[in-house]
Amino acid sequence: MKRLLSIPIIILLLVAQSCKDDKKEEVTQKEVSTEMNKQPFFKLSLAQWSLNKNVRFQGMDPFDFAKISDSLGFDGLEYVSQLYKPFYDEHGVDSLVAKLAEESKKYNQKNILIMVDNEGDLADPDEAKRDEAVELHKKWIDAAAALGCHSIRVNTFGTNDPEIWHDAVVDGLKKLSAYAATKNINVLCENHGWLSSDADKLVAALKVVNMANCGTLPDFGNWCVKRKDGEKWGECEEEYSDKYKGIELLMPMAKAVSAKSYAFDENGNETTLDYQRILQIVKDAGYTGHIGVEFEGSLPEKAGILATKELLLKSAKELK
Repeated sequence: MKRLLSIPIIILLLVAQSCKDDKKEEVTQKEVSTEMNKQPFFKLSLAQWSLNKNVRFQGMDPFDFAKISDSLGFDGLEYVSQLYKPFYDEHGVDSLVAKLAEESKKYNQKNILIMVDNEGDLADPDEAKRDEAVELHKKWIDAAAALGCHSIRVNTFGTNDPEIWHDAVVDGLKKLSAYAATKNINVLCENHGWLSSDADKLVAALKVVNMANCGTLPDFGNWCVKRKDGEKWGECEEEYSDKYKGIELLMPMAKAVSAKSYAFDENGNETTLDYQRILQIVKDAGYTGHIGVEFEGSLPEKAGILATKELLLKSAKELK
């Protein structure tokens, strides 16, 4: 006949089991908490081009950029020079810098870079025009330094003749980067159309430039190397062969990264770009800086920005 356990012993066993269960629950809660609080390998910035339609056509004040970035959960700003053109044409770049510095400080935003447009082409086949572009860009080097940015992004369209483009872009980038080095500013080339979107040719040119402060800004999109009627923008006739290979080639020289997005499916995934695959390439390259959200689709701009941000964070959690 089996001996019955006394009531005190039964109570002790129940308490012991309860403690074990509590510890299991505590471990599970810690694991869940750790997973929820897991930080991505990158920081998030907002590219002002995401708001370009509101600024250009809907009357949004471009000086609200820092306020909007903060409200959407970003901590870094990537300015677009052309969106401030009416202001700096009237008041000058120094006044622009002072106002931007005031706004970024007010909303605790970090100034990351300036995307410079309409200041000449650093790959122009005409050396005189190329040199003029170098001079016009210098004020933006100074502005970036004054704001505490680390870089400016430049345009290198030039010509679709590969040999002429190579020599021209190397010359223009060397000249501007030499000045930028005196201000501790990087000069970044984006895959931004024509031969700059041919990653092989861009990397080959940058290797010849061979300057520590001259690098890349890989964009997830922007892989059109030839447009209809030779236009810089518009209908694309030819794209670079493999955008994922292109990002992989550009990443070793990257000092900034742009997360382009156009449209999303019902699961929140970008319809033309495999974000998880791209982020794995970025992570494998050892990049830990800011990734700038640059929405360029038909959704309302703030909705597109938030969808891109959420996709970046979701994709980061699924990486190896």
